[in-house]
Amino acid sequence: MGYRSSRGRSDDGPSQGGERGERGGRYRKQRKRFCGFCVDKREIDYKDYESIRRYMNEYGRIRPRRQTGTCAKHQRSLAVAIKRARHLALLPFLSE
Repeated sequence: MGYRSSRGRSDDGPSQGGERGERGGRYRKQRKRFCGFCVDKREIDYKDYESIRRYMNEYGRIRPRRQTGTCAKHQRSLAVAIKRARHLALLPFLSE
């Protein structure tokens, strides 16, 4: 009846950094992201495809708000601008 759970911690091995202070801890403090469109007070235009391309990943997909830091209002208008630029062949639907 020597059953030992594989999920439990064993005291005979080295610590894997479970406590804070060891190897970075569990949580990292991230700096606050801000909406670049709100700060600069600039409009989102589908014809300005060089600046819109920043908000797309390498596969041609629209990056989410949690990655770009844009506010909800500007993320919606950014998605519309990207879709319009794709339709007019200024931006690709897929990367090659």
